[in-house]
Amino acid sequence: MVQNQKKTIKALLALLLLTFIWGYNWVVMKQALEFSSPVQLAFLRNFFGALCLFLVLALLRKPIFIKEAPKLIWLGILQTTGFTGFLIWALVEGGAGKTAILTFTMPLWVAIMAWPFLKERLSQFQWLSVMVCFLGIVFIFDPLHPHSNTFSMILAILSGLSWASAVILVKKINLKYPKLDLLTMTAWQMLWGSIPILIAYLVVYSEPVIWSNYFVGAIIFNIIFANALGWVLWLFALKHLRAGLVSMLALLTPIIGSISAWVELGEVPNSFEKIGIALILIGLMTLIFFQSKRQQT
Repeated sequence: MVQNQKKTIKALLALLLLTFIWGYNWVVMKQALEFSSPVQLAFLRNFFGALCLFLVLALLRKPIFIKEAPKLIWLGILQTTGFTGFLIWALVEGGAGKTAILTFTMPLWVAIMAWPFLKERLSQFQWLSVMVCFLGIVFIFDPLHPHSNTFSMILAILSGLSWASAVILVKKINLKYPKLDLLTMTAWQMLWGSIPILIAYLVVYSEPVIWSNYFVGAIIFNIIFANALGWVLWLFALKHLRAGLVSMLALLTPIIGSISAWVELGEVPNSFEKIGIALILIGLMTLIFFQSKRQQT
Protein backbone atom coordinates (compact mmCIF):
# COMPACT_ATOMS: atom_id res chain seq x y z
CA MET A 1 0.00 0.00 0.00
CA VAL A 2 2.77 2.45 1.02
CA GLN A 3 4.75 1.55 -2.11
CA ASN A 4 1.72 2.25 -4.31
CA GLN A 5 1.15 5.60 -2.59
CA LYS A 6 4.77 6.57 -3.23
CA LYS A 7 4.43 5.67 -6.91
CA THR A 8 1.20 7.67 -7.14
CA ILE A 9 2.88 10.72 -5.60
CA LYS A 10 5.85 10.36 -7.95
CA ALA A 11 3.50 10.05 -10.92
CA LEU A 12 1.60 13.19 -9.84
CA LEU A 13 4.85 15.12 -9.46
CA ALA A 14 6.02 13.84 -12.86
CA LEU A 15 2.77 14.98 -14.46
CA LEU A 16 2.92 18.41 -12.80
CA LEU A 17 6.53 18.83 -13.97
CA LEU A 18 5.43 17.86 -17.47
CA THR A 19 2.63 20.44 -17.52
CA PHE A 20 5.14 23.15 -16.59
CA ILE A 21 7.60 22.00 -19.28
CA TRP A 22 4.98 21.74 -22.03
CA GLY A 23 3.15 24.86 -20.82
CA TYR A 24 6.21 27.11 -20.79
CA ASN A 25 7.39 25.65 -24.10
CA TRP A 26 4.69 27.65 -25.92
CA VAL A 27 6.61 30.81 -24.98
CA VAL A 28 9.93 29.18 -25.87
CA MET A 29 8.70 28.20 -29.35
CA LYS A 30 7.11 31.62 -29.95
CA GLN A 31 10.39 33.38 -29.16
CA ALA A 32 12.47 30.83 -31.10
CA LEU A 33 10.57 31.82 -34.26
CA GLU A 34 12.39 35.16 -34.16
CA PHE A 35 15.51 33.25 -35.24
CA SER A 36 14.14 30.67 -37.70
CA SER A 37 11.26 29.88 -40.02
CA PRO A 38 8.39 27.64 -38.83
CA VAL A 39 9.60 24.78 -41.04
CA GLN A 40 13.14 24.99 -39.69
CA LEU A 41 11.97 24.99 -36.07
CA ALA A 42 9.50 22.14 -36.68
CA PHE A 43 12.16 19.97 -38.34
CA LEU A 44 14.89 20.58 -35.76
CA ARG A 45 12.67 19.90 -32.73
CA ASN A 46 11.02 16.79 -34.18
CA PHE A 47 13.85 15.08 -36.09
CA PHE A 48 16.41 15.45 -33.33
CA GLY A 49 13.69 14.83 -30.75
CA ALA A 50 13.06 11.47 -32.45
CA LEU A 51 16.78 10.63 -32.38
CA CYS A 52 16.86 11.52 -28.68
CA LEU A 53 13.90 9.20 -28.05
CA PHE A 54 15.68 6.36 -29.85
CA LEU A 55 18.64 6.97 -27.53
CA VAL A 56 16.28 6.77 -24.53
CA LEU A 57 14.90 3.49 -25.90
CA ALA A 58 18.43 2.11 -26.15
CA LEU A 59 19.24 3.18 -22.57
CA LEU A 60 16.00 1.62 -21.29
CA ARG A 61 16.69 -1.54 -23.35
CA LYS A 62 13.33 -1.22 -25.07
CA PRO A 63 12.67 -2.51 -28.63
CA ILE A 64 13.76 -0.12 -31.41
CA PHE A 65 13.56 -1.93 -34.75
CA ILE A 66 10.01 -3.25 -34.88
CA LYS A 67 8.02 -4.82 -37.71
CA GLU A 68 5.14 -2.39 -37.08
CA ALA A 69 7.33 0.67 -37.83
CA PRO A 70 6.11 1.18 -41.47
CA LYS A 71 2.51 1.05 -40.23
CA LEU A 72 3.16 4.16 -38.11
CA ILE A 73 3.72 6.49 -41.10
CA TRP A 74 0.18 7.88 -41.07
CA LEU A 75 0.40 8.41 -37.33
CA GLY A 76 3.57 10.43 -37.88
CA ILE A 77 1.86 12.57 -40.52
CA LEU A 78 -1.03 13.35 -38.16
CA GLN A 79 0.81 13.58 -34.83
CA THR A 80 4.06 15.23 -35.94
CA THR A 81 3.65 16.79 -39.40
CA GLY A 82 0.08 18.03 -38.95
CA PHE A 83 -0.04 18.75 -35.23
CA THR A 84 3.38 20.40 -34.99
CA GLY A 85 3.21 22.05 -38.40
CA PHE A 86 -0.11 23.80 -37.78
CA LEU A 87 0.90 24.62 -34.20
CA ILE A 88 4.14 26.40 -35.11
CA TRP A 89 2.51 28.13 -38.09
CA ALA A 90 -0.19 29.39 -35.70
CA LEU A 91 2.51 30.76 -33.39
CA VAL A 92 3.97 32.76 -36.28
CA GLU A 93 0.62 34.36 -37.03
CA GLY A 94 -0.73 34.84 -33.49
CA GLY A 95 -0.18 34.68 -29.74
CA ALA A 96 1.18 31.76 -27.74
CA GLY A 97 -1.60 31.84 -25.12
CA LYS A 98 -4.58 31.54 -27.47
CA THR A 99 -2.72 29.00 -29.62
CA ALA A 100 -2.15 26.82 -26.54
CA ILE A 101 -5.82 26.95 -25.50
CA LEU A 102 -7.22 26.28 -28.99
CA THR A 103 -4.75 23.47 -29.71
CA PHE A 104 -5.76 21.79 -26.44
CA THR A 105 -9.35 21.53 -27.66
CA MET A 106 -8.07 18.12 -28.79
CA PRO A 107 -10.22 16.15 -26.25
CA LEU A 108 -13.31 17.85 -27.71
CA TRP A 109 -12.52 16.61 -31.24
CA VAL A 110 -11.56 13.15 -29.93
CA ALA A 111 -14.94 12.83 -28.21
CA ILE A 112 -16.76 13.80 -31.41
CA MET A 113 -14.64 11.59 -33.72
CA ALA A 114 -14.85 8.61 -31.37
CA TRP A 115 -18.54 8.29 -32.23
CA PRO A 116 -18.18 7.39 -35.95
CA PHE A 117 -14.69 5.83 -35.79
CA LEU A 118 -14.69 3.95 -32.46
CA LYS A 119 -18.45 3.53 -31.92
CA GLU A 120 -18.16 5.40 -28.60
CA ARG A 121 -21.39 7.38 -28.18
CA LEU A 122 -21.49 10.53 -26.07
CA SER A 123 -23.89 10.84 -23.15
CA GLN A 124 -26.26 13.81 -22.81
CA PHE A 125 -23.95 15.38 -20.23
CA GLN A 126 -20.97 14.98 -22.56
CA TRP A 127 -22.89 16.66 -25.39
CA LEU A 128 -23.60 19.53 -22.99
CA SER A 129 -19.84 19.79 -22.32
CA VAL A 130 -19.20 19.81 -26.07
CA MET A 131 -21.65 22.71 -26.50
CA VAL A 132 -19.90 24.65 -23.73
CA CYS A 133 -16.54 24.14 -25.51
CA PHE A 134 -17.98 25.34 -28.82
CA LEU A 135 -19.43 28.40 -27.10
CA GLY A 136 -15.96 29.14 -25.71
CA ILE A 137 -14.42 28.85 -29.18
CA VAL A 138 -17.03 31.31 -30.52
CA PHE A 139 -16.14 33.80 -27.76
CA ILE A 140 -12.42 33.55 -28.60
CA PHE A 141 -13.04 34.00 -32.35
CA ASP A 142 -15.41 36.89 -31.53
CA PRO A 143 -17.11 36.92 -34.99
CA LEU A 144 -18.79 40.27 -34.28
CA HIS A 145 -15.36 41.94 -34.16
CA PRO A 146 -13.14 40.31 -36.84
CA HIS A 147 -9.41 40.78 -36.30
CA SER A 148 -6.08 39.81 -37.81
CA ASN A 149 -5.58 36.76 -35.55
CA THR A 150 -8.42 34.76 -37.13
CA PHE A 151 -6.07 32.81 -39.43
CA SER A 152 -3.80 31.92 -36.49
CA MET A 153 -6.79 30.66 -34.50
CA ILE A 154 -7.96 28.50 -37.43
CA LEU A 155 -4.44 27.01 -37.64
CA ALA A 156 -4.51 26.26 -33.89
CA ILE A 157 -7.88 24.50 -34.28
CA LEU A 158 -6.45 22.48 -37.21
CA SER A 159 -3.52 21.52 -34.97
CA GLY A 160 -5.95 20.23 -32.34
CA LEU A 161 -7.94 18.35 -35.01
CA SER A 162 -4.78 16.70 -36.36
CA TRP A 163 -3.75 15.75 -32.82
CA ALA A 164 -7.22 14.32 -32.15
CA SER A 165 -7.09 12.29 -35.39
CA ALA A 166 -3.76 10.88 -34.20
CA VAL A 167 -5.32 9.91 -30.86
CA ILE A 168 -8.10 8.01 -32.67
CA LEU A 169 -5.48 6.28 -34.83
CA VAL A 170 -3.41 5.37 -31.75
CA LYS A 171 -6.48 3.71 -30.22
CA LYS A 172 -6.94 1.64 -33.39
CA ILE A 173 -3.23 0.75 -33.49
CA ASN A 174 -3.32 -0.33 -29.83
CA LEU A 175 -6.28 -2.59 -30.55
CA LYS A 176 -4.46 -4.19 -33.48
CA TYR A 177 -1.00 -4.35 -31.85
CA PRO A 178 -1.64 -4.45 -28.07
CA LYS A 179 1.98 -5.33 -27.24
CA LEU A 180 3.46 -2.37 -29.14
CA ASP A 181 5.58 -0.24 -26.76
CA LEU A 182 4.21 3.32 -26.57
CA LEU A 183 7.63 4.99 -26.33
CA THR A 184 8.85 3.04 -29.38
CA MET A 185 5.70 4.03 -31.26
CA THR A 186 6.24 7.69 -30.31
CA ALA A 187 9.85 7.67 -31.54
CA TRP A 188 8.96 6.12 -34.91
CA GLN A 189 5.96 8.35 -35.57
CA MET A 190 8.09 11.41 -34.77
CA LEU A 191 10.77 10.23 -37.19
CA TRP A 192 8.24 9.52 -39.98
CA GLY A 193 6.50 12.83 -39.35
CA SER A 194 9.79 14.70 -39.71
CA ILE A 195 10.21 13.58 -43.33
CA PRO A 196 7.39 15.72 -44.87
CA ILE A 197 8.67 18.66 -42.79
CA LEU A 198 12.18 18.06 -44.21
CA ILE A 199 10.76 18.03 -47.76
CA ALA A 200 8.99 21.34 -47.06
CA TYR A 201 12.26 22.66 -45.59
CA LEU A 202 14.11 21.80 -48.82
CA VAL A 203 11.38 23.06 -51.18
CA VAL A 204 10.27 26.27 -49.45
CA TYR A 205 12.89 29.01 -49.33
CA SER A 206 13.73 30.23 -45.83
CA GLU A 207 16.26 32.69 -44.49
CA PRO A 208 19.21 30.95 -42.78
CA VAL A 209 18.74 30.09 -39.11
CA ILE A 210 20.20 32.63 -36.70
CA TRP A 211 22.04 30.42 -34.25
CA SER A 212 21.75 32.74 -31.26
CA ASN A 213 22.27 31.51 -27.70
CA TYR A 214 18.52 31.67 -27.11
CA PHE A 215 17.69 29.66 -30.23
CA VAL A 216 20.24 26.95 -29.38
CA GLY A 217 18.84 26.80 -25.85
CA ALA A 218 15.28 26.62 -27.21
CA ILE A 219 16.14 23.70 -29.50
CA ILE A 220 17.91 21.84 -26.68
CA PHE A 221 14.92 22.49 -24.39
CA ASN A 222 12.54 21.11 -27.03
CA ILE A 223 14.67 18.06 -27.87
CA ILE A 224 15.62 16.98 -24.35
CA PHE A 225 12.88 18.29 -22.06
CA ALA A 226 9.73 18.80 -24.17
CA ASN A 227 10.26 15.65 -26.27
CA ALA A 228 12.51 13.00 -24.68
CA LEU A 229 11.90 13.69 -20.97
CA GLY A 230 8.35 14.86 -21.68
CA TRP A 231 7.20 11.59 -23.21
CA VAL A 232 8.90 9.53 -20.50
CA LEU A 233 7.07 11.58 -17.82
CA TRP A 234 3.78 11.25 -19.73
CA LEU A 235 4.00 7.47 -20.02
CA PHE A 236 5.08 7.15 -16.37
CA ALA A 237 2.03 9.17 -15.30
CA LEU A 238 -0.30 7.09 -17.50
CA LYS A 239 1.11 3.90 -16.00
CA HIS A 240 0.48 4.85 -12.36
CA LEU A 241 -2.54 7.20 -12.53
CA ARG A 242 -6.07 6.93 -13.89
CA ALA A 243 -6.34 8.13 -17.48
CA GLY A 244 -9.13 10.56 -16.53
CA LEU A 245 -6.98 12.20 -13.86
CA VAL A 246 -4.03 12.45 -16.26
CA SER A 247 -6.23 14.07 -18.92
CA MET A 248 -7.68 16.50 -16.36
CA LEU A 249 -4.31 17.58 -14.97
CA ALA A 250 -2.90 17.86 -18.50
CA LEU A 251 -5.26 20.83 -18.96
CA LEU A 252 -2.86 22.76 -16.71
CA THR A 253 -0.56 22.88 -19.76
CA PRO A 254 -2.52 25.49 -21.78
CA ILE A 255 -3.26 27.42 -18.57
CA ILE A 256 0.47 27.63 -17.80
CA GLY A 257 1.10 28.49 -21.46
CA SER A 258 -1.42 31.34 -21.33
CA ILE A 259 -0.10 32.71 -18.02
CA SER A 260 3.51 32.49 -19.28
CA ALA A 261 2.56 34.33 -22.49
CA TRP A 262 0.74 36.94 -20.41
CA VAL A 263 3.71 37.54 -18.08
CA GLU A 264 6.63 37.13 -20.47
CA LEU A 265 5.23 38.22 -23.84
CA GLY A 266 2.64 40.74 -22.68
CA GLU A 267 -0.24 38.81 -24.30
CA VAL A 268 -3.15 40.08 -22.24
CA PRO A 269 -6.46 38.44 -23.28
CA ASN A 270 -9.45 40.73 -23.71
CA SER A 271 -12.79 40.16 -21.95
CA PHE A 272 -14.24 37.97 -24.72
CA GLU A 273 -11.07 35.83 -24.80
CA LYS A 274 -11.09 35.38 -21.01
CA ILE A 275 -14.71 34.18 -21.13
CA GLY A 276 -13.89 31.89 -24.07
CA ILE A 277 -10.85 30.39 -22.34
CA ALA A 278 -12.87 29.76 -19.16
CA LEU A 279 -15.73 28.12 -21.10
CA ILE A 280 -13.35 25.86 -23.06
CA LEU A 281 -11.54 24.71 -19.91
CA ILE A 282 -14.83 24.11 -18.03
CA GLY A 283 -16.23 22.21 -21.02
CA LEU A 284 -13.11 20.06 -21.37
CA MET A 285 -12.90 19.28 -17.64
CA THR A 286 -16.55 18.21 -17.45
CA LEU A 287 -16.19 16.24 -20.71
CA ILE A 288 -13.22 14.31 -19.31
CA PHE A 289 -14.98 13.88 -15.94
CA PHE A 290 -18.14 12.38 -17.47
CA GLN A 291 -16.03 10.17 -19.74
CA SER A 292 -14.11 8.82 -16.73
CA LYS A 293 -17.36 8.16 -14.85
CA ARG A 294 -18.73 6.16 -17.80
CA GLN A 295 -15.55 4.07 -18.03
CA GLN A 296 -15.76 3.22 -14.32
CA THR A 297 -19.36 1.95 -14.59
